[in-house]
Amino acid sequence: MAKTSNPSIPYQIEKPDTIHTGLLDPIDYAYQGHRDIVITIKQPEFTSVCPMTGLPDFGTILIRYMPDRKIIELKSLKFYLLQYRNVGIFYEHLVNRVLDDLVSILIPKWMQVQGSFTSRGGITSDVTAQFKPAREKE
Repeated sequence: MAKTSNPSIPYQIEKPDTIHTGLLDPIDYAYQGHRDIVITIKQPEFTSVCPMTGLPDFGTILIRYMPDRKIIELKSLKFYLLQYRNVGIFYEHLVNRVLDDLVSILIPKWMQVQGSFTSRGGITSDVTAQFKPAREKE
């Protein structure tokens, strides 16, 4: 496992390359081609760690997407997100990484990942990344 070392932090912080997408389990969307739906998934107990200080970061991850052929099996998503618990990653990188991983597995019509993180030093952060496929050439 890739880890960072900082002498002032009394434990190891894992690097983002320890996250594995193999845990994500896409399943067939039975209504593909019949109707479009928007799926909203909320994980209100997300944790990772600050890559600079090693202190825990807490937040809510909100995933919204319109499936095409695949939807995500929720238990697999839960285990995927739990991998971040000891990973040092900035909020901005986190939402982009989750978005990229889910888009590569599901290939949705569109997807948005938002992270709303609790206050640290009086500052809160909300970060949103979005996937929109390129429009077909006419």
